[in-house]
Order: sequence, then structure tokens, then C-alpha cells
Amino acid sequence: METTLIILKPDAVQRGLCGRIITRFEEKGLQIVGMKLMQISQDLAATHYKDHASKPFYPGLVRFMTSSPVVVMAVRGIGAITICRNMMGATFGSKANPGTIRGDFGVSNSFNLIHGSDGPEAAARELGIFFKAGEVIEFPRASEAWIYDASGGKPE
Repeated sequence: METTLIILKPDAVQRGLCGRIITRFEEKGLQIVGMKLMQISQDLAATHYKDHASKPFYPGLVRFMTSSPVVVMAVRGIGAITICRNMMGATFGSKANPGTIRGDFGVSNSFNLIHGSDGPEAAARELGIFFKAGEVIEFPRASEAWIYDASGGKPE
């Protein structure tokens, strides 16, 4: 099982899209194991986006991410990082395919609704930034046997 960080950005919160987006992850079979509504501080944004600090878009990105509350989620499943990124779609809504979150809900090349970790190392780092110990919860789901086929001895 893999756990990844998903952030529903200020535009998703302000547009009232959180429930619809969360539903997509749950309907896919992914498990929400941590979630909270929060206001990102300047310091937290600087920590999260430290790799972009020298880029020209950085000040606007920090301003946007701190402008309104966000929903942060820890999402778990086999291959969760790749699955979530595929569900999100291309970075810009104007270029994202229909059927993806950005393709269905976005048109902007600035406001792109959602963030997802891009790999296992990033996921571990980002989850540690947004969730304290004990806030990501491991718990069994009764539906697990209907989501993953374990007849071969290993869930797939």
C-alpha cells in the first residue's frame, strides 16, 4: 500500500468542489486515511514549495496557496501515487483531458484545483509537512476484499 498527499487548493474549496473531488477518489477504491481543512501559513507554503523558491511563479503560488483554506488528505491504495496523478490530469485545466479532475472542473492555467505528490519520496516528505504523528490512521475496510483481488495470495 502506498500513501500520498492530496491538496484541494483554494480554488476547489471556494468553488465548492471538495465533495465531488473526494468522491472520485473514494469511488475509485482509494482510502482516505487522513483529512483536514486548514489555512496554509506563509512558512508552511515556503516549506512545501521550497524547490520552486527561485522560480518566477513562486511568489504568486505562495500568495494563492495562502489566500483561502485548503483540504489536505492522505490517500492510500496500491499504486495510489500514480492513480491519483492520472485522476488529476494535466497540470493546466485548459490542457487536461475530460474525465480527469482538472479536465472536468478547470480551465485556468494558474488555478489548477489540486496537488498530488509526484513520487514516494515526495509523498513521505509532504505527508510529514501537513500531518502530525497519529493524524494519518491505518484502519481496515470491510470493502477491501472487493477492491483488490487477493485470490493469488497478494492483493492486486
